[in-house]
Amino acid sequence: MAKTFSQWKKQCLNKLDQSKKGSVDEDIGHVVSLLNSREEFFTTSSCSGRIVLIDGAPERSDVQKQNCVWLFVSHQTCTSEDLISGLQRSSGDAVLKFEPFVLHVQCRRLEDAQLMHSVAINSGFRNSGLTVSKTGKIITAVRSTHGLEVPLTNEGRLLVEHEYIRFLTQIANQKMEENLRRIHRFYQNLQSGLLTEKLQKLQIPDPPISQELQDYPLRAEAVKGEAVEKGENRTSVYKRRKKRERHQTDCCHGDGFSSVPELDDCLDLFT
Repeated sequence: MAKTFSQWKKQCLNKLDQSKKGSVDEDIGHVVSLLNSREEFFTTSSCSGRIVLIDGAPERSDVQKQNCVWLFVSHQTCTSEDLISGLQRSSGDAVLKFEPFVLHVQCRRLEDAQLMHSVAINSGFRNSGLTVSKTGKIITAVRSTHGLEVPLTNEGRLLVEHEYIRFLTQIANQKMEENLRRIHRFYQNLQSGLLTEKLQKLQIPDPPISQELQDYPLRAEAVKGEAVEKGENRTSVYKRRKKRERHQTDCCHGDGFSSVPELDDCLDLFT
């Protein structure tokens, strides 16, 4: 399987970009580069998100990219004048759409795909999914649902006022800004997830404990024992000393002011 995955990756990255633009969008170039630099991932398709005005044939109820005219497209925010200018060229049913960031990533293992899916969900791409094909390809799709689709013309005739187009422009731009924030969060979470996975694979052991530190509890216990023994010895000596002083006091009848006994009293002991 590892050899097959490597072949798939080489074949995908070496083929020409078949998108209308012909290259990776600028705002996700760093995301695509990071994934393709890892041995467990490669990207198969992507779009950073776009505001697009497309003109479909009047007789079609749906707008197909293969059978439509692109009146305007931008991967950044736009102006209402951009949209109004594009609508002036409409001869069919023009639709304004905001399409959020989408990314398809093929993964080496199921664990790698689960990591990608978790990063996507935590970054705000709630509609992301994970699929396994019959050929064994494991694909993660990063996408979200905060899109926009509004019809504006019918058979080339404008259906709304310019004021409404300006309102739609504001909404589309807000969605684009939120989209770029989610891409930034996705990249940060992806970096963090890959770093955590790398550290887990390395399985860095705890630093070894030196013999000196290992012997420390034993030495500490011995020192404690010595201290207790010395304390007991000092207590014993103190008690013997006090006992001797009391004995001398009883024998010699000290006067309370001097510890030296009277000579005559002491001589009486021998008479």
